[in-house]
Amino acid sequence: MKKDHDISIEVINLRSLRPLDRPAILKSVKKTHRIVNVEEGWPQCGIGSEIAASIMESDAFDWLDAPMGRLTGAEIPMPYSWELEPHAVP
Repeated sequence: MKKDHDISIEVINLRSLRPLDRPAILKSVKKTHRIVNVEEGWPQCGIGSEIAASIMESDAFDWLDAPMGRLTGAEIPMPYSWELEPHAVP
């Protein structure tokens, strides 16, 4: 990625959501000045909402160069069909 597009990324794989590793998230925001949250759940009431709130309530917000990006599942009822599920999640 860096070689082809001059883009460097840092990935945080949250292995648990409770407890949420807020220090790691805030440290990464301060280091990279950006955040993109990717999750399969709906955008409303998802873990991305909690991450955004954690950033807003800390000094890490002042380090952001752009608003937090979110890639989430579609805002539709989750289909039970295996054929339709890939159309509802990122």
